[in-house]
Amino acid sequence: MMKLSEIKTIFQNELSELYSKSEIEELFSIFCESFLELNKIELRQNLDKELSENDSNKFLETISELKTGKPFQQILGETEFYGMKFFVNEHVLIPRPETEELLELAINKIQEKSKKNQVFNYGLREPQPDKQQPSTNNHQLKILDIGTGSGIIPIVLKKHFPEAEVSSIDISKDALEIAKKNAEFHKVEINFVNKDYLNEVFDSSQTDNEVYDIIISNPPYIGIEENIEIEDSVKGFEPNLALFSPTSDALIFYRKIAEDCKNHLSENGMVFLEINQKLGKETLELFLNFSESVLLKDISGNDRMIFARK
Repeated sequence: MMKLSEIKTIFQNELSELYSKSEIEELFSIFCESFLELNKIELRQNLDKELSENDSNKFLETISELKTGKPFQQILGETEFYGMKFFVNEHVLIPRPETEELLELAINKIQEKSKKNQVFNYGLREPQPDKQQPSTNNHQLKILDIGTGSGIIPIVLKKHFPEAEVSSIDISKDALEIAKKNAEFHKVEINFVNKDYLNEVFDSSQTDNEVYDIIISNPPYIGIEENIEIEDSVKGFEPNLALFSPTSDALIFYRKIAEDCKNHLSENGMVFLEINQKLGKETLELFLNFSESVLLKDISGNDRMIFARK
């Protein structure tokens, strides 16, 4: 039988060429939490704990997987995003902090608009106006998420605006399986649609059903020429379909979104986009005909988001 301290030493020795000492410490604590249900304080108090053969093997197998560069979230099969648990696998991107910033922006803007004119029935958790005096302009908020992946964006939005009608498109059936699993886990209803957005023509005869108040997307935006700049651990384990533009035009998704907004975004509707930080100005130019369009930086100071209002 092996002690936990011995496993920790093996972690440090085997992974030292791939990770810094602090990263190894964090990884070790993450797997101790998952395998042994020990938090960081309990971990320090239990280093002399003798592990079962099964638990020892779990750690040794994990070390082998980490040495290949496989992300720890895929090894665990789950990750935390916006304070919530989400399932992930090799068919979906691992959520990044920048997407949390995009969602925070969207939630704040939607709430501001709701409080300002109460046009939409947003289902905010704050006290609502007297139901005996409904506004004649009220209608259900409609949200479209393009390229949903694991479903993090629509699920977080649905949690904040439970009365909203939320639809999500993705070309990958495998990704949608994970998205549906996450929606079921969080007990929210999302209309997931398996479509190739770039080749999808909205049905203009169904304008009532195909006009949205919010369009939000974190589409593939890495240019083909940037391939060499992307870490092997990302390219090798996360779906290239969700990372790289399918053509030489890194802005192809944004061009289509801007065009579709002409007929399929409501008046005063809002668009929220995560973008390639190297193409901020070029992406913004696609939305300059909106009444409002802003290029926004993330917490690291990179051009990362666009907010536009029709």
